[in-house]
Amino acid sequence: MLANDFKMALKLKLDGVYLPSFYKKFDHLNYQTYSNFIILGSAHNIKEIKIKELQKVQGIFISSLFKKNNNFLGINKFKIISRYSKRNIIALGGISKKNIKKLKLLNISGFSGISFFEL
Repeated sequence: MLANDFKMALKLKLDGVYLPSFYKKFDHLNYQTYSNFIILGSAHNIKEIKIKELQKVQGIFISSLFKKNNNFLGINKFKIISRYSKRNIIALGGISKKNIKKLKLLNISGFSGISFFEL
């Protein structure tokens, strides 16, 4: 997986590309991909979710669920904005062993979190 560089990901025969929330281009739709190539993106609000859908991503990382930063959503806002997409939703931001059980309240396909996987 490579971030931001669709053409390079294809050239290197990687398994996919990640399009961050600030990546608003659609030029990658002009390239032919292979069957197992995955496009993932991230979003922090409804507008960014709609852009990621137009970019034809298969999964959307939505943040920040628990980490209190500029993009902090919390459980209720996360649930609301995640309903705006039929794509696979992956929770991101401050997920740890202390709050992992709260993920059952959400309709998500998965989660990612540095705090959770730290030893």
